[in-house]
This record gives sequence, structure tokens and C-alpha cells, in this order.
Amino acid sequence: MGAALTPPRGAGPAMHYSLARAGLRARVLMSGRRECGGRSGGGRPAARAPVGGAEWGWRPACCSAAARPPTPAAPSSSPAAAAAEQREAPWSAAAPGPSARRDGGRGPGGEPGLGMALRRGGGGALGLLLLLLGAACLIPRSAQVRRLARCPATCSCTKESIICVGSSWVPRIVPGDISSLSLVNGTFSEIKDRMFSHLPSLQLLLLNSNSFTIIRDDAFAGLFHLEYLFIEGNKIETISRNAFRGLRDLTHLSLANNHIKALPRDVFSDLDSLIELDLRGNKFECDCKAKWLYLWLKMTNSTVSDVLCSGPPEYQEKKLNDVTSFDYECTTTDFVVHQTLPYQSVSVDTFNSKNDVYVAIAQPSMENCMVLEWDHIEMNFRSYDNITGQSIVGCKAILIDDQVFVVVAQLFGGSHIYKYDESWTKFVKFQDIEVSRISKPNDIELFQIDDETFFVIADSSKAGLSTVYKWNSKGFYSYQSLHEWFRDTDAEFVDIDGKSHLILSSRSQVPIILQWNKSSKKFVPHGDIPNMEDVLAVKSFRMHNTLYLSLTRFIGDSRVMRWNSKQFVEIQALPSRGAMTLQPFSFKDNHYLALGSDYTFSQIYQWDKEKQLFKKFKEIYVQAPRSFTAVSTDRRDFFFASSFKGKTKIFEHIIVDLSL
Repeated sequence: MGAALTPPRGAGPAMHYSLARAGLRARVLMSGRRECGGRSGGGRPAARAPVGGAEWGWRPACCSAAARPPTPAAPSSSPAAAAAEQREAPWSAAAPGPSARRDGGRGPGGEPGLGMALRRGGGGALGLLLLLLGAACLIPRSAQVRRLARCPATCSCTKESIICVGSSWVPRIVPGDISSLSLVNGTFSEIKDRMFSHLPSLQLLLLNSNSFTIIRDDAFAGLFHLEYLFIEGNKIETISRNAFRGLRDLTHLSLANNHIKALPRDVFSDLDSLIELDLRGNKFECDCKAKWLYLWLKMTNSTVSDVLCSGPPEYQEKKLNDVTSFDYECTTTDFVVHQTLPYQSVSVDTFNSKNDVYVAIAQPSMENCMVLEWDHIEMNFRSYDNITGQSIVGCKAILIDDQVFVVVAQLFGGSHIYKYDESWTKFVKFQDIEVSRISKPNDIELFQIDDETFFVIADSSKAGLSTVYKWNSKGFYSYQSLHEWFRDTDAEFVDIDGKSHLILSSRSQVPIILQWNKSSKKFVPHGDIPNMEDVLAVKSFRMHNTLYLSLTRFIGDSRVMRWNSKQFVEIQALPSRGAMTLQPFSFKDNHYLALGSDYTFSQIYQWDKEKQLFKKFKEIYVQAPRSFTAVSTDRRDFFFASSFKGKTKIFEHIIVDLSL
């Protein structure tokens, strides 16, 4: 065992004990089997020893249990107990072998070691030095290098790799320089964010045949050196868009043999170093959700396995690369609030002048006809001019040559026509409309016949007359009075089979149809729309060269009708609950109906090409809506919703890419 340290004369028991411990440590230290603070001379992982509940970690061999004299304790009861103690520290180095006890205190090359020097006459000074060396190994462990953890019971561990089978968690108390981790047949249900961040040195991570179904955002955050990631044979159904964020050094990724049907757009955007990607054995739906992957496969420089389609039926068993087109349903539309105007309104009209878009809004409570313009910089609608009046219920713009007129319909004080004056950059009064004919205007409709400009005002009073006005190059004059005593609520100009017609709706009869007589150049009675009493408004629209009408009823069913070359026939009834307007409008190939409601949400319907009917598309909330108007500018589409009791809202019609 080597020579014992000789204590100085007069030393007490504590000094004897300390020198004995220091001598044993020195023998182990200098025998060539350990080097304190380094690993080149046998600095292997030390045996486990708990310290104040701290986490297990690495520890220098000179301070290990193998190099420390045992404190007085009862001897092991059996060899089995000693074997169990050894199994508790699978990463630890073996205890000093017999050679360390038989070398007589010599160094690694046979030269005299510290023990030999002591036998040759080491004195008190040298003993004190060894005492200090021994004390250095007794410093608080918080100042030492961390010791090694115990290998979990379900894992097999070496200094650089861990393989776990059937684990329900990821080993957390492990050496920081582990470069390889394999989890097989694990029972955890998901890969959470930063689940492996305590293993920053990982270069390979294998997750095979586990039971997890989802990989969350930032699941592999902190693995800056990861190069190989194999996630195979699991039950993955969902991968979050940012699951692989931060894996800049990843070169090989396998997601083979999972239950993946779709991948989120740009899920591989952070993988700058990716060389190979394996997606085999999944059940990809080659619909619009795979559109982005199809485009990415065309552009990537990585080697990617064939992606086979499991659906839809027409693409089953085909390669995604061979898909020639994606269904048109890869995009849909939506209406989102773009701007809210802090005032009530009852009608909205739009017009273009000198390549700019304007909107005229009737505000009866504020006694204004507000003209808005589109701001190309701020990208919203702003006030341009304000026409004042009394109880304004309608503002209708009329463009003749380079002149802009606005017909302002009022409940009191008569209605007027304003003209835009460029020198004043505002609208000025141009003409009065006689009060004797128009006393309660309810609608203004503009139309042209044989290059001549007309407008008609529907009057809803018993004493009023719905009247047609005509432009004569100097002004507008009353051209024809239509039927009396019918309290008209709406007038609609319609071209039916190349002939001009007016449809007047009223509260006292079914809508009547007037036809333009080319000889007399007047409108004459032509027919009616039967079984449609109490219609508030009639609007016409065309889809695919077919003429349709929408008829608004306040309570009951509003109707959609189609012209069949002889008459209008009903194709759809839409439940009305306090509806004052059923407005058709279109943006490109998307056709809609907006059905207002004073009692609940207003409903937007969209035309279904296959069923040839309008289907419910979106609910919007507008208090007491009175009109809906489509406005397009700067390649953007908007939808104005006037409100008689609340704020006027502007919705934007947007295209939504379902492949995102």
C-alpha cells in the first residue's frame, strides 16, 4: 500500500487522520491512473456521490470516491451489495487496480513516485504540502466540475451516446457533451418546445417507433449542431410550422412511415443545409394543402424521396411531382373590416372621375352628402367634399362627358342637383327638382337609352309621382311621370332581351314592369311579377349572360328569380328578418348577395356554380343596414355597408390561399 505519511511531532489525532487521507489521495494521484483536473492521464468519469441533492455531473478523479479514504462505516454485508453499489455508477471509472497497490509508489514510467519520496525521508514540510493537496480535494463541490449522472434504467449509455427503449420522458440529467440520442418505443404523446435544449452537443437524434402524434413549434430549439434527425415509424399527424426552426446545420431529415397527410407551408424554410429529405410511407393528400410542397419540390436543391398521393381519388398512388393542376378550391374569399366611418348613413354610391374613385354617402342625421376619395398613400377613404342639406336620403352621381353631377334627394326642402366646379374644387348647386312632383324620394336610378341619359326618382308618398328626368345638354328636366298613388319604394332599369324596361316596386301592389316604346319614346305598362306583394326593392344582375332579379321583403322570404326568355321564375327563397335590402354584387368571378337585417346579423351569400344556387357564406354585423355597395380601386375590392343606427363599415374582399 506504500509508505504512510509521518506526522510532525506533537500532531494530534486530526492531523494523523488528515495526513492518512492525503497520503492515499497522493498515491492514487501520482500512480499514473488519475490526473486531477484533466482527462488525458486517466481522467475518466468519477463515481457517483450525492451532494446536497444537486444534479449529477462530471468530477475530477482525484476528488472521486475511489481516490478518497473511506470514512468509518460498517463494512458491506455481502459481495452482492458491493456489486449493486458499482452498478449505480455505470459511467464511473474502475477503482485503482492491483498495480496501483504494488508499484511501491512509483510513477507511470517506473520513476520514483510521491510515496517513494516519502519513504526516503519526507519531512514535515512535505507532509504539510500533501495535507494541502488532500484538503483541495475536500473543497465544496459547487466549485468543482459537475459529476456524471446515473444512466436511466430504460437506457444504455456511453460517454457520447444514449439509447433509450420504452421511455416516457427524455433523459435530462446527462453529460453535456452527449452527441447521439436515440429514443425508441417511447410512450410520450408529443414533442414539446425545447424538449432537447439541454443537449446542445447533439449531432444525431433518432426518434423511432414512438407514440407521439404532434411536433410543436421550436421542438428542437437549442440543437445548433444537429446534423441528422430521424423521425420514423411514429404516429405523427401534425407538425407545427416552426417545428424545425433553428436547425441551420441539419443535413439529413427523415419523416418516413408516419401518419402525415399534410405539411404546413414553409416548414423546411430554416433548413439551409438540408441535403436529403425522406417523406416515404406517409398518406399525403395532394389537394390544395400540398400545393406549396409541390412548388417547393420543384425549386429545392435537396434530394427528396418520392411523395406518393393517397388522395383525392384521381391522384391516388400518383407522385406529387406528377400532379398537373390543383383544384380551384385551393383559394377562397373572405370579408374583413378595413375601415369604420363614425357616422350613420342610408345610401352609398360610387363613381370614377379622372382615374380616381369617389364615394357619395347620404347622412340624414347629419344632413350631409359626404363625398369620399381614395387615398393612394394611406390606403383608405378620406373626406373630399361635403354637400349640406335637410334630411338627405340619397346621393346619386351622374357623369356626362367630363362633368360630374350629384342628385341629392331630400325629405324636406326639395331635392337638388349639384355640379362639381373645378375652379372651386367642390360641388355647387346646379339645379332644383320641383317639389310638386317629388315629395318623398326613396330611390334614384340612373340609366341610358340610345346614348341619352336619364334618371328616375321613385316617390313613396301617396301624393308623389315617380318621375323620369332627362338630360338636354343644359340641364335635367322632367320627362315622364309614371303611375300615381302607388307609393313606390324602388325603381330598377333592366335590359331584357335587348329591350329597355323599368321595374317599379311598391307597398300597395306587386312589382310592375314598364317597357320602353321606341315610337313614343315613353315607358308603357308591360306586365308584372305575380305573387310578390310588399316588395321593398328590386335589383337586377347577370351571371354568365343570364339575367336574374333579387326582390327584397322585410318579413317573410326574399326571392331570387331568373329570366327564362318568357318570364321571371323563382329559383330560391331567402328567409328575411327585418330586411330592407337584398343587394347583388360581384368581384371578378365571385358573385354574392348581401341580405340585410334589422334584428340579427346580416348574411352574405355566395353563388354555387355546381348547385346553381346561393349558399350561406359569411355573417356580418351592421346595425340597421340600408344599402350595400361594391367599390374597387388600386386592385383592391371593398364593400360598403351603410347603417341607419350605427357606424358605417367598409369591408375588404380578400383572397385566402388555403394552401398556407
